[in-house]
Amino acid sequence: MKKIPMRRCLVSGEMLPKKELLRIVKTPDGHLKVDATGKLNGHGGYLKKDFQILEMAIKRKTLEKVFGMPVEATLYEEIKRLI
Repeated sequence: MKKIPMRRCLVSGEMLPKKELLRIVKTPDGHLKVDATGKLNGHGGYLKKDFQILEMAIKRKTLEKVFGMPVEATLYEEIKRLI
């Protein structure tokens, strides 16, 4: 039996299989990107693929707090498109 990689959602705190989450990465050059492949270099965090979770992240400014930098609206639009 193969082990399923589990990761924690930044907003809800739920432990979920990696495939049910979106990875957000702060790249070494200081930009935030959505990592669809899961292989980009940098500091990463995960969000559950759910519109309610995204709305909570925007309202609570979760990504700004976790990555220590302002988040552009275009990043949130890209996340919405991928959900």
